[in-house]
Amino acid sequence: MAIAILLLLFFSIPFSESKLTKDYYKQTCPDFQKIVRDTASQKQAAQPTTAAGTLRLFVHDCLVEGCDGSVLIASNHLNKAERDAEINESLAGDGFEVVVRAKTALELTCPGIVSCADILAEATRDLVTMVGGPFYSVRLGRKDGQVSLASKVEGNLPRANQTVDELIKFFAARGFTIEEMVALTGGHTIGFSHCKEFTDRLFHYSKTTPTDPEINPKYAEGLKMTCGNYTTNPAMAAFNDVITPGKFDNMYYQNLKRGLGLLTKPFVELYSTDQAEFFKAFSHAMEKLGHHEIKTHCTYHHA
Repeated sequence: MAIAILLLLFFSIPFSESKLTKDYYKQTCPDFQKIVRDTASQKQAAQPTTAAGTLRLFVHDCLVEGCDGSVLIASNHLNKAERDAEINESLAGDGFEVVVRAKTALELTCPGIVSCADILAEATRDLVTMVGGPFYSVRLGRKDGQVSLASKVEGNLPRANQTVDELIKFFAARGFTIEEMVALTGGHTIGFSHCKEFTDRLFHYSKTTPTDPEINPKYAEGLKMTCGNYTTNPAMAAFNDVITPGKFDNMYYQNLKRGLGLLTKPFVELYSTDQAEFFKAFSHAMEKLGHHEIKTHCTYHHA
């Protein structure tokens, strides 16, 4: 299919209607954007992995029960929360800390007004921009979910070892096109993946071929050394982008074409050759993701 046709289909799909607005806090908390931006900037300067950690946190929040901040809720003796589901155990603390710091500052300025879900959405955009990524609009007015269940997580987040067809079906079931899926995976240009998420491609690809032949051989050997103790040390990890791991760019796609990527390789040609198109597509996909099953009034769920 021609690129022009793909893009026409991609950008003709509208967002689902919602009550979110850009100036939601204009009257009730006019310093909202400044406080979130300053908090995010300070945290990123102190810990350069903050942008990647916050972006991943936002995606994991939105794909489970919508963008409602429920991934931020802690477990207690009566309930195991989303953040303690197996796939979420590797979420970096930096993202959580950005939200907590911003929420604390906002409570001093405009108590009881701003949702954690909106803070996470705004901080994610600010941090992506800070590390070289595109600026995109963040509409506000999300309400926080009241319940967080680890049992809701499995099956609602994509896995690093899923095939292209499986990923396409996963995102299609949630209203995302193939192009939107590919653009969102480009967020892996910053951050890292834990070894346990991709070691099957290194050691157990098939009975006759232990290592995925699409991985550059020298890169594969380096990963095997890095992840040699992954079974005893689950914290072992490797950068998704080995060339510019701290910069938001289209190197992730370029790396995939050279066999230097950790994750699967769907439809990378367009964005590997045109960073502007990737930024445009990523912005669109993130705006759409930010509207995914949002709550605009206080909702109480029952387990």
